[in-house]
Amino acid sequence: MRTLYVVTHPEATHHLDGVVGGQFDSDLTALGQRQASAIADRLAELIPSDVDVELFTSDLKRTAQTAEAIATKLDLTPIPVSDLREKSYGIAGGKPQQWLNDRFIFPPAIGERMHHDEGIEGAETRAELAQRAYRAVDQILARECRHQIIVTHGTALTFVVAAWIRMPIESADYVSFRSASGGITLLREDDRYHYRTVESLSNTSHLGENR
Repeated sequence: MRTLYVVTHPEATHHLDGVVGGQFDSDLTALGQRQASAIADRLAELIPSDVDVELFTSDLKRTAQTAEAIATKLDLTPIPVSDLREKSYGIAGGKPQQWLNDRFIFPPAIGERMHHDEGIEGAETRAELAQRAYRAVDQILARECRHQIIVTHGTALTFVVAAWIRMPIESADYVSFRSASGGITLLREDDRYHYRTVESLSNTSHLGENR
């Protein structure tokens, strides 16, 4: 059975500063560092001790720092994958969230959504984010390791999961898998039918008081 453990990074400085994250390269906060340790501890409980494990991470600082805590606990070497980065909000990255809110053009309820222009210079469309997230998942699944950890971001998680269940990109215009900071999503594929399940989504029970 193949298992993917998909982690969304915990609390980062842009959360506290009220600025747009995206590809703005924020660090984990002190709480985020404690949450990263709790994530590592939980993964050590979930993953059998006698199996090979691979660790992939977005190359932004907040995910790389999360992956480093996991790597230290499980004696792994993180593999950076830039395609696992968060959605880019273009020139809004690092600006006050209200700046983005005042200019953001929401997608229509009916009509073009994947290639929708949000009105922010340099921002990625859903299609662009989906294409690189799908590419990252394809590259990871092409490897033979049966236990793989992916450290990514909240919005990117939707398309990691969509890629896992083989949802066609053109059908992903309405999909959203919501994830809390520091959540662990468990994905499994059985060896007989090769069904791909979402066994749990954004579980945060391991954070305990570190919330």
